[in-house]
Amino acid sequence: MSKLLYLVGVDGSEWSERAVERAVHLAQQTGASVKLVYVITWQDFQPVMVEGVAPPMLDKEQIEHDANKKILQPLVEKYQVKGLHLTSEYIWGEPVDALHQYEKEHHANMIFVGRRGRSQLVDILLGSVANKLAHYVGIPIVLVP
Repeated sequence: MSKLLYLVGVDGSEWSERAVERAVHLAQQTGASVKLVYVITWQDFQPVMVEGVAPPMLDKEQIEHDANKKILQPLVEKYQVKGLHLTSEYIWGEPVDALHQYEKEHHANMIFVGRRGRSQLVDILLGSVANKLAHYVGIPIVLVP
């Protein structure tokens, strides 16, 4: 049997950090690996277009550097414990689709996400990533309060 892989969708919120904590705790008991994944969405960085005004250029490398330094590295440093295989990665895309695709490609056994994300207003208006994932993926998902 191959080693278990727990995928944790992180977004910099306190809820996603609790999801990391829960995944790490369970992984210590089961011997699973934990992969933290931060999805960078294009719409977060697309400037508002105004006729006759050129938008600022998107600095993709800086955005990726910031995602790694401000969100992923602190979580890895905080939750890395002896005997646990904890890694992180950022990917570009729409969070639900990107996490679902990542889960399939890497054969994750379980997904952990915070019940809420960074924006409660967006969760109310559009539905949360956690809720959409719960209806979309074919593996167990842990919605961490």
